[in-house]
Amino acid sequence: MLTDDLDVKIAGDKPSEDIRRNKSTAVQDSSVSSEQINGAKAVGKAVANSFIRDAETELDEEFRDFDMILQRRLLLSFTATVGFEQYISNDTLVGIAQKSFLDTLGKHNAELYKSSSDTGAFSFYYLAFRRGNDVERRIGQTFAMLCLHDGDPIFQELGEALYCWFSSVVRKAVLEHIK
Repeated sequence: MLTDDLDVKIAGDKPSEDIRRNKSTAVQDSSVSSEQINGAKAVGKAVANSFIRDAETELDEEFRDFDMILQRRLLLSFTATVGFEQYISNDTLVGIAQKSFLDTLGKHNAELYKSSSDTGAFSFYYLAFRRGNDVERRIGQTFAMLCLHDGDPIFQELGEALYCWFSSVVRKAVLEHIK
């Protein structure tokens, strides 16, 4: 039985404008400098450029399967997302880096952008990530499962290696661009 409706909010006539206005106010109100904001944008762009280079690299024949390529992109995109959250200590800057990452992908290639944001796959990765122990191994197992190779040690190791590699790419970009 609902006894207190103080937490219930009703969307206004134009909720998207309200959300956008609230986000811009949050950026202005937070304690981040324009240098940090520019650094977060640079982080997102640098990580996106690494992602793009990887997506355009010719893969070995055994890994050219369309589903595997799609899952690789999803894993790298997920890794960027959680990497921003792990390595950037300010939520505002995390959001700026994420937006810069997605904007850079979208400007480069709309199909690449679309193929790197499947919330279903992200849900599985988040479950593996949030369990807290042996994250790399769990991410690798999830990658293998999503590639329809559940239990296959080759795919598990590939997923683990991709996660570790791209996590280090994100960390390096953060260290280079955000002071």
